[in-house]
Amino acid sequence: MYSFMAGGLFCASVGNILLVVCTATDYWVQYRLQGTLAHQGLWRYCLAGKCYMQMENIAYWNATRAFMILSALSCFAGIITGILSFAHPSTFERFNRSFAAGIMFFISSKCLPTAAGTPAGHRGTRRGPGRLGSLPSSGRGVGSSGESGGGG
Repeated sequence: MYSFMAGGLFCASVGNILLVVCTATDYWVQYRLQGTLAHQGLWRYCLAGKCYMQMENIAYWNATRAFMILSALSCFAGIITGILSFAHPSTFERFNRSFAAGIMFFISSKCLPTAAGTPAGHRGTRRGPGRLGSLPSSGRGVGSSGESGGGG
């Protein structure tokens, strides 16, 4: 039984590391804008090799950020609870730390698709020249012609 718990904790640790990397990266969306490659993530976007912070307060980006952070934190709490279930066996008959860790992993697994699906539901709303409507339409050298390409 402990080998399954150790394997599960190992997989959860690797998954949490990948989740943090996924949240921090700037490559959520890639496209071609006015002949140059552009990409954006949750925190900033990059045009022609220059990166800028996401300053617009768009509700679905904020919701995606919140659910990604909540997923990473609940996964981390599940890992800590799982490690504690190894170190200190539960003294309560009705409360098991392994069960609590499983609940935290379940919460993390439900927050992640919600976070990933939030901007996908707004894919067709083009408020600016780029996808997902989060790039500015003026300033910073971006024209308002609305050229965009890319897969998807």
